[in-house]
Amino acid sequence: MSDIQILRPFGPSIVKLTIPQDMISKINDYVDRIIINDNKVAELDHSSQLAGKVQQEFLLENSFMEEIKWGQFLGKAVKTWVQQDSQKQLKTFEIIKCWIVRQFENEYNPVHHHSGHVSGVGYLKVPKSLGEITEKKKVNDKGRLTLIHGSVNLFSKATYVIKPEVGDFYLFPNYLLHTVYPFSDTDEERRSISFNANLDRYSASYSS
Repeated sequence: MSDIQILRPFGPSIVKLTIPQDMISKINDYVDRIIINDNKVAELDHSSQLAGKVQQEFLLENSFMEEIKWGQFLGKAVKTWVQQDSQKQLKTFEIIKCWIVRQFENEYNPVHHHSGHVSGVGYLKVPKSLGEITEKKKVNDKGRLTLIHGSVNLFSKATYVIKPEVGDFYLFPNYLLHTVYPFSDTDEERRSISFNANLDRYSASYSS
């Protein structure tokens, strides 16, 4: 996987890569079909199990993930990450669950961590503007993902702020605390896809 970037903004490494455009289109088409089907929305709803204070969060069906080879895409990236970061060969990669987050104006994700060993988030739709700030010399964190690790020390940052861009995908250890700030001044959707996975524990499989 040639486009993988291993980043070290603080203690643990994280990874940035790109979701292929045809895969983004297939996932967005899938989501658009699900959200107009009330029965499917109810069947796949996962909001009670997730931290987000957002309009809608639902699981991806295993059959769809297999159809677009989503597991192979994630597994190849994680295998490359493990090999380059620790010089170890990953034997098994098991997706625990994968879900969609649909976030709109003033919604947010509080500070939380995930289950499994590794997690990730990628961006499928991003509003043209996430809102402006009026305070001078302030950083605009609206709609951004903030990864949190440790505490602020000399030569050591505790946060890494990511501006969402369609197609960008980030991998990180499950324990890494993170949050998404609310955004404003738009009626457009911020749509993301996330997953949790185990490494070298069971044979590779999909489960919900």
